[in-house]
Amino acid sequence: MMNVDAIKKLLPHREPFLFVDAVTRLDDDGIEAYRDIRPGEFYFPGHFPGFPVLPGVLMVEAIAQAGILLVLARQPEFVGKKTLFAGVERARFRRQVVPGERLVLEARLVAARAGLYRFEGRARVGDEVACEATVLGVLRD
Repeated sequence: MMNVDAIKKLLPHREPFLFVDAVTRLDDDGIEAYRDIRPGEFYFPGHFPGFPVLPGVLMVEAIAQAGILLVLARQPEFVGKKTLFAGVERARFRRQVVPGERLVLEARLVAARAGLYRFEGRARVGDEVACEATVLGVLRD
């Protein structure tokens, strides 16, 4: 539905900190996107040598990027604003994610007020949940 070039027209993030490769669903219920976890990712040599694991904080970042992408796709007048974290609540990590896996990202908007957005999200590999979190994002000039 939306490839990385279309995503870059909405999100300000760029490699190596863009964690959404494509959007597969965008509707009133929320967004579904994915990130293919590549063996050459910049963080694997240090996390961990000989045992590469996607850092949990980057799963939360990917959920947040999917969530704010949902807002920007629905409200294109906000494209070009800075997207910032305002908080993370109830983050739970349930599964390790390793190179070669596809991380499916889901987010739904649960509240919005004065440029502050609350999303419930999760990241999964296949049918297994890897991470669940509520994230707050803010849009600023």
